[in-house]
Amino acid sequence: MNEELLINADECYRHAEHKAAHYFKSLYAQVLEKTYVPSLTEDIRSWKHNHIHHHSLFSFFSRTKGNPDSHGYHHYIQWLKYTGKLDNYLNRSISYIFMRDLSKSLDSPETLRRIDRVVDSLKNHLSHSTSTNQGAKDETFSMAGLYRIAQKEGVESSLIWVINKLKTVSSNIPKGMDAEQAQRKLIKIIAGVIMQEVEEMNDKTPPEERSRRLDSAIRLGFSYGLTYPFIDDLLDAKILSEEEEKQYSDLIRTTIITGEVPDLGEWEGNNVALIEYIHAELRDAFMYIKNKQRQDTTKNFFEQSYVFFNSQEVDRVKDLSNANYTNEDLYIPVILKSSSSRLIVRSVIGAPEDKKLDDRTFFYGIYNQLADDFADMFDDMKDGAVTPYTYYMKYHDKRLDLINPFEMYWTVISNLIHNVYDSDRKTCEVILDRAINGLKRFKVRMGIKKYNEVMELFATSNPKFNRLIQEMVRKADDVDFFDKLLRDHIITILKNNRREQEDFINTSKTLRNEINHILHIPQMEDMSLMKEPILDAANYSLKGDGKRLRPIVTWFMGINAYGLNKLAIIPLLRSLEYMHTASLIFDDLPSQDNASTRRGRPTLHEAYNVAISELTGLFLTQKAIEEQTSLDQFDSKTVLKLIQYSAQTTANMCRGQAMDLDSKGKKLTLNQLNMMCFYKTGIGFEASIIMPAILAQANELEIEVLKKFARHAGIAFQIKDDLLDLEGDSTLLGKPIGKDAENNSSTFVSILGQEGAKKEMWENYCIAMEALQELPRNITFLKHFLNYIINRDR
Repeated sequence: MNEELLINADECYRHAEHKAAHYFKSLYAQVLEKTYVPSLTEDIRSWKHNHIHHHSLFSFFSRTKGNPDSHGYHHYIQWLKYTGKLDNYLNRSISYIFMRDLSKSLDSPETLRRIDRVVDSLKNHLSHSTSTNQGAKDETFSMAGLYRIAQKEGVESSLIWVINKLKTVSSNIPKGMDAEQAQRKLIKIIAGVIMQEVEEMNDKTPPEERSRRLDSAIRLGFSYGLTYPFIDDLLDAKILSEEEEKQYSDLIRTTIITGEVPDLGEWEGNNVALIEYIHAELRDAFMYIKNKQRQDTTKNFFEQSYVFFNSQEVDRVKDLSNANYTNEDLYIPVILKSSSSRLIVRSVIGAPEDKKLDDRTFFYGIYNQLADDFADMFDDMKDGAVTPYTYYMKYHDKRLDLINPFEMYWTVISNLIHNVYDSDRKTCEVILDRAINGLKRFKVRMGIKKYNEVMELFATSNPKFNRLIQEMVRKADDVDFFDKLLRDHIITILKNNRREQEDFINTSKTLRNEINHILHIPQMEDMSLMKEPILDAANYSLKGDGKRLRPIVTWFMGINAYGLNKLAIIPLLRSLEYMHTASLIFDDLPSQDNASTRRGRPTLHEAYNVAISELTGLFLTQKAIEEQTSLDQFDSKTVLKLIQYSAQTTANMCRGQAMDLDSKGKKLTLNQLNMMCFYKTGIGFEASIIMPAILAQANELEIEVLKKFARHAGIAFQIKDDLLDLEGDSTLLGKPIGKDAENNSSTFVSILGQEGAKKEMWENYCIAMEALQELPRNITFLKHFLNYIINRDR
């Protein structure tokens, strides 16, 4: 370890600590003198005229009927539009974000103009999203929507990268930590870094430079954000042993002090695999940030990082059973960690120094931290964490010298309004909105009884001021914020998506097992004395480790979407897998792709011979038609229509395979490849979706929309296959990789390159996902099927 750097780090922390101590001393004096009481009393009396409304009888009924729970995202936005409150709601929300995340002063005309532009853009987006299909299926936070935004900005590759990273991080969050909260924090930090970068640009920034800087901001945001789940949250979660925590903290400290990530070395503990993964991810993230730093910003980045980490460590090792912490012990680390966490963001993107902005960031941080600690006080108490609130809860009756953190909170608010933001009226409005909203949310979450107990415990020494605050909590309207609504909405989406995806995967596994049991073709009675190589070969092929995607999708469509009888569609499930297996047998033949392995076993012509393989493929196509004729619980004309469609599908799949063979050694255009891919692969997916729709006698418009979805889902599937042949794991795939290049096949990778193929996959993903919005029914499983297609590893 470089001793000189260690001394500099300690000096840096002492300097930051001295500045925080000076700030605390100023706040402490205001707490003792109760200066916040007269100033905020006057502020609140002026403020409440815009928030205490006397409702008429008509407005009372309309308010009772129309003021919904804000957890209903789309419904709540519609209610705000209906009542004419949306403009003010968005304005205070965006103003708050400009103060909190960008450290802007609201008395600047340029800042106000920028806020107005963001509000107008957001209002247009919300008006569109809540009116499309009545907002029923618009997710707001959808991968397709984000990708479309990324396309406009020219940063598709970085979005694809960060989506894959978020998926990997989520899957590696250990039990005991909240994967959805980890994702939300990462998304929030990425958004915050992007906002900072956008703020550093202007309308004159060339598009190419804008794309380059946004690409860097996305990757920097993820790299910095990764420290929250994998350092802060991990150390707080008590997943590591004490020895592991110390070893891990020392590793992080050494990295920040030396600017180099040390090797992990011998890890003592039970979490070796987890730490190896985290070490690799954080090493890459750290080196990316470091390499992006300008020479004149590197020092500031390391200093802020050290202050942030060390202040967290100081707080983390505190023991709630220790009754001897001073007020300085409790508040100075809070000031440091809350300000440095935001100052780092500017240093991460290499923003130029701005003393006024940095000072506002420094003074503002404790306000957010005290608000968060208030909201989390009971969880923190349960975890034994030392915060100003938990410590006061435990020792207020024994330690009369302790500052009441609720009084400190209002002191910070008064100080911000009058000493930091020079009594600016809009700043006062936004900060008071936020403070009262925080108490109202806490009251709803905890219940009136618990809330009153908390307020009694933390009551300030001025009863009149206490009554004023509680009057505002009871009566004030229009103090809610969009970022809170969006946060709750994103968490709901992430949790719902995870639950639905798990349900989809679990149901698919169950169905796969059930389908495996119905595929076996029994021996014909009159042939029982003779060996039947074709039958044996067919069952050999059907027994392979297939995904059974097509019959699974058909089951979901038939049962979930159209309510068909489960037993009635069993012949259709067999039919689809017979058709698909036949296509694979032909595809693997020496005269075609000449594959040696399929579904983890030797291909049929390797296990038997070419002649038997050809006959077995033909046999299975005819068995598929035979199964379709067994759909005797459906109208005969409907079944005839299905068989006609099936025959056309089989013919088109043959055309696709012929196109594929003819393309060997030729360089196809993208349009030619799309056409070949659809006929060869996509049409099989189309059949699995359309056949149950035919049996359900769906109208032609709906069938056309389903065909559009299937076409692009099928192309996305084929592109993923091409990518897996390049970058997949042959053990998971059940076949060797690199066959496309060996066969000189035209693929999306060979035509577009690896990055281009990924973009084309996402383009087809978006078109397919957008097609779902046109359906007259909400077919959620198709969304998860599509997500499975692009996220699968086999």
